[in-house]
Amino acid sequence: MTGARQPVVVVVEDESDLADLYAAWLRDHCAVRTVYDGDAAVDELDDSVDIVLLDRRMPGLSGDEVLDAIRERGLDIEVAMVTAVEPDFDIVEMGFDDYLVKPVSQEDLVETVENLLLRSEYDERIQEFFALASKKALLDSEKTEAELRASEEYARLVDRLAVIREETDETLLQLSESDSYRQLLEDLS
Repeated sequence: MTGARQPVVVVVEDESDLADLYAAWLRDHCAVRTVYDGDAAVDELDDSVDIVLLDRRMPGLSGDEVLDAIRERGLDIEVAMVTAVEPDFDIVEMGFDDYLVKPVSQEDLVETVENLLLRSEYDERIQEFFALASKKALLDSEKTEAELRASEEYARLVDRLAVIREETDETLLQLSESDSYRQLLEDLS
């Protein structure tokens, strides 16, 4: 990645060998930090972290409690639970972004991280897109065609909207090409 900050993933897993294995699998794709308990995880989390891979059952603070701490602090972090705990209806109210049941393959873990990064980028772009689109709609309704054509700011706004639309289309295409998202969409049908 030239010029861009490498995404930061924190692996929170009380089985140190497993945490280190996950980190080794991800090192080619992102900057990885490992922590081996929930208390250390809470200390490690800040605005520099993009993704947390979080075990649910750990001594001390559980993964569920770490997840609650992330959301309570308002951190903009994507969270995937990576756990041996089979999902039950309690997950409906939990604030995670993805859920993997152990054992997890390298391919599944890497794909999950890539998808979470795409989704986080997509969310930011969509927010920006709607903010700019609403400004454009307001200007379109309040200004004459001649005023709009004469405005450099309006031209930049229109150009930025086109760029974001193209980027989000590319992101959606990448997501749709992902096996897990394709399966998810098929399951929803």
